[in-house]
Amino acid sequence: MAETVLQVDHVSKYFAEKRTVVDLVRGRKQKYLKAVDDVSFSIEKGQNLGLVGESGCGKSTLAKCVLRLYKPTKGRIVLDGTDITSLEGEALRNIRPKMQMVFQDPSSSLNPRMNVHDIIAEVLRVHHVVPEEQVDSRVEELLALCGLQKEVMGRYPGEFSGGQQQRVGIARALALHPSFLVADEPVSALDVSIQAQILNLLRSLEEKLGQTMLFISHDLAVIHHITQKVEVMYLGSIVEYGATEEVFAHAAHPYTKVLMDASPKLDPRDRKRTYVIEGEPPSPIDVPTGCKFHTRCPYCKDICKNEVPDMREVASGHMCACHFPL
Repeated sequence: MAETVLQVDHVSKYFAEKRTVVDLVRGRKQKYLKAVDDVSFSIEKGQNLGLVGESGCGKSTLAKCVLRLYKPTKGRIVLDGTDITSLEGEALRNIRPKMQMVFQDPSSSLNPRMNVHDIIAEVLRVHHVVPEEQVDSRVEELLALCGLQKEVMGRYPGEFSGGQQQRVGIARALALHPSFLVADEPVSALDVSIQAQILNLLRSLEEKLGQTMLFISHDLAVIHHITQKVEVMYLGSIVEYGATEEVFAHAAHPYTKVLMDASPKLDPRDRKRTYVIEGEPPSPIDVPTGCKFHTRCPYCKDICKNEVPDMREVASGHMCACHFPL
């Protein structure tokens, strides 16, 4: 049986809305922005789980909860068998090397005043990963693993292209031998040609190191290319989950289907027009009753407006939260 690296159980993250003096005088109830609402999933060792959804659906907030940059409002997060949900202070600092992040914008995640060698060596020294005499050789190994020559060690981030900067960021993230890696839109700031190189690098690292990863993106093509399993997120909740090939071949939730239909078609002969999602997502402060997607769903019925759909299996390992799965 595969080892579970990360277990997320019914995690929610709510942010309290600011109350004005008028709100206090009139006794209005405190409102909460439900950025993440009752999310559960697990990631096995060596697995790459994709998280996809519109901007503002809660993907990055969920990632920050998993990394304990935010403390969840509800739920439980277990990393390598350790419950990290309520860890604080030194106990949390001791667990952080096990979970690392590859950021969306590599230029802003690297210190422009430090050269490549020092950016990576700092991590190795602070966490005592290797003896001092082995620091230089380990930096060289990490750079080679990410497709960079040792000659770049004396150069600064501003001298690199976006793709090279992201390679440095990935090398830094791998320096601590993390059990778990979060890649939050790691290629969205890069040119298309460079995106493919970084995606192939992440895929090769997964194969060479058995790296476990949560890959966040709004780009369905990217998710399809690099992940084994995928979760579709809408307004803070997971609406569909399953093996990537299965979900892409047989999308069961209307929201997933709409996302796929909205993706650009590269075949000029394919001029078929399909339903495209309309309007903006509802406010996460005033969440619709029943199914959260019913205000934008082309298949909405009365039950959708009043009853929250349960997550149920529509095929082996393929889960969907919809009253009328496709």
